[in-house]
Amino acid sequence: MNPLIAIALGGAFGAVLRFLVSTGIYQWLGREFPYGTLSVNVLGSFLIGLLTEVLILQKVAISLEYRSAILIGLFGSFTTFSTFSLDTVILIEQGDLYKALVNVLLSVFLCVFAVWIGLMAGRGLFAYSGGVIRIMHWVFPYALYIANALVAFIIGFLSIFLMSKFSLQEEHKAALFIVLVGVFITFSSLYVVLYLIEEGHHFKQEINMMLSVLVANAALCGTLIWTGWWVGNQI
Repeated sequence: MNPLIAIALGGAFGAVLRFLVSTGIYQWLGREFPYGTLSVNVLGSFLIGLLTEVLILQKVAISLEYRSAILIGLFGSFTTFSTFSLDTVILIEQGDLYKALVNVLLSVFLCVFAVWIGLMAGRGLFAYSGGVIRIMHWVFPYALYIANALVAFIIGFLSIFLMSKFSLQEEHKAALFIVLVGVFITFSSLYVVLYLIEEGHHFKQEINMMLSVLVANAALCGTLIWTGWWVGNQI
């Protein structure tokens, strides 16, 4: 796939996701303060820090197109510096200098801190034995499992949160949720297997181990998506 097309696809998804998340936050907390913009920027900063460590710095075998789609397209459009700037100027024009200053300080501090936390979390995952536990001929990439589980929880939480803020028909909710879960589990399982192949394992020769890794990843992600869904349903 052409990198520009990959970035465009990721950007389209990220822009829609930003609109849904920020709009849901505003419906929940109100528009007295730019909570929606701040939320997507902090969340996006944490995830881009985490996934930069996992997908690039740890050299997981995922192609340049997919990395560009996720890190440039998806998170580049999910986060927004321009909307943050506009929100700040509007607060200043409305004479609310205190909120404008708080917005600037919170956005800069929390976003930089969130990226740092994401990077540290990613590095911490791979600190022990390179993120992999080996038992005889079986390999368990626990670092990628944990990263996948965290993102799965966020997906489950945001899914129920957003669905509660928008009036969608039940069949549309079900279809959206199934597609979202299916796409995430598919791609998360794909890069786990690619990571193992890059580590020197052979899919055909170690099919039992590979399948166990796939099943474990799918089960873990499914459980954490349900957990996020349940937690979001309690709010």
